[in-house]
Amino acid sequence: MTPWADRTEYSDVTLSRWRQQLADATGWDIFPRSVTVVQDTLFFLARKGQEKRVGVFAPKPLTEFSGTWHQVTIERRTGYLLEGPTDATNAAALRAHVPFLRPQPLGMVKSVGLGDRLGLATPGHVRAVRQHTMRPVFAQQSIREMERTGRSPQEVMDDALWGVFQEGWHEGFGADADHLKTFEHVDRCVAAGFTFFTIDPSDYVDHTADEAPEADIRAKVATLPWDVLDASPEKLRALYVGRTFDLGDTACTLSEEDVWRAAAKYGAAIAHTVRMYRYLQERMGNTPFELEMSVDETETPTRVAEHIYVASELRRLGVQWVSLAPRFVGRFEKGIDYIGDLAAFERAFRQHVAVAQALGPYKLSLHSGSDKFSIYPIVARLAGDLIHLKTAGTSYLVALEVVAQHEPRLFREILAFARERYATDRATYHVSARLSQVPSPEALSDADLPRVLHEVDGRQVLHVTFGSVLTARDEGGNFRFRHRLLAVLRAHEEAYSAALAEHFHRHLAPFDG
Repeated sequence: MTPWADRTEYSDVTLSRWRQQLADATGWDIFPRSVTVVQDTLFFLARKGQEKRVGVFAPKPLTEFSGTWHQVTIERRTGYLLEGPTDATNAAALRAHVPFLRPQPLGMVKSVGLGDRLGLATPGHVRAVRQHTMRPVFAQQSIREMERTGRSPQEVMDDALWGVFQEGWHEGFGADADHLKTFEHVDRCVAAGFTFFTIDPSDYVDHTADEAPEADIRAKVATLPWDVLDASPEKLRALYVGRTFDLGDTACTLSEEDVWRAAAKYGAAIAHTVRMYRYLQERMGNTPFELEMSVDETETPTRVAEHIYVASELRRLGVQWVSLAPRFVGRFEKGIDYIGDLAAFERAFRQHVAVAQALGPYKLSLHSGSDKFSIYPIVARLAGDLIHLKTAGTSYLVALEVVAQHEPRLFREILAFARERYATDRATYHVSARLSQVPSPEALSDADLPRVLHEVDGRQVLHVTFGSVLTARDEGGNFRFRHRLLAVLRAHEEAYSAALAEHFHRHLAPFDG
């Protein structure tokens, strides 16, 4: 077999000709953008009936792939063609052969995390990102969501890979192991190949420090893990009390009360982040990775003095991070727009940007960031490239809208079940939906079903019950909804991808400037 040219890019005309010959030889419907040549091997993804297959055309069978090899002639070259399943073995083999399928650190550029609770959204995410300027994190899921959806870190990575491969995204992408709290979480995600690790030390944040009496604050500070923090109360006083930080157009001088309350509130969280970072360094070895610290899931907003303290301590203790997620003012509830005073948000966000510029630079991470359309222009204007936007559940809601349009009976069942589960499932989320405002499925015509997903209460009820929907089983132990829901989305894949691309255009367009 004559080798292909040693490159991965060919003209559209050439790839189209090869694609047609492959389709003629196999009878498969080949995804046009997936056709990729690396040295002497051609890779592609195809649909065979209702299932997807990975194809490889090579001079000889590659034993790392699973499937069946046949001898064929393509483009006047005789070689071997693989028909293989889209399984973990072939995902690993593709990742080894095709460079653009490996996640990588994204660096200091504006970026967006595109969580996918079902494992089918990446093609639509790619289509959205391709039209805009934010760099993508296509593999993103928190450990909490993995547990609730019954997925593993490796499955999250592999599902993103198949979407990237199908859509031919060659521009690089990140993989975010989100909201990690333990070393065991780190181990699982390192083994799966993640490159971005979001540390969630919220369990160590002391919410009472904002209002606690001075004596209690001093007692809290005295019991901090000073060995990990490599300091003492006396050293902390010398480092920060009376120190002025230049924030560009303004300055912030830390008072003694600022320092003690910040330490009482965030000191243990910083220590936990340091432990997790050092453990990550050991596990990753020479493999590059990025770190985010997240304290967004806390009860009280992060004050500017507290942000300064956290960033200064992380830097002093040798932590290298790419983004930090404070708890911003206002309410960042799931699935709906920002709730709060936009002018107050802008004032506070401007100060947080100034801290990130002065003590970094690093990106500010906007968690529960989907559907916050009213603040995107503010964030884009003030932060520039220093922004990472995280989205997740909104893609699930788009999926449910596709189900409502194409399989109304199934959507009715899911809506009824979500209404039953809401009181329990809302406990770990910031939501304010009123169940009384969510219509029962019997009260709606088929044409009215998608309307539930365009109203605040319905969106949130359906948003936070995703785990229960995906893992619910009937009396026989079979999934009640999971397989049927996925089957509808696979049967209407183009509709789902198009709806995602349109939905995320609204998220990404404000950041194109």
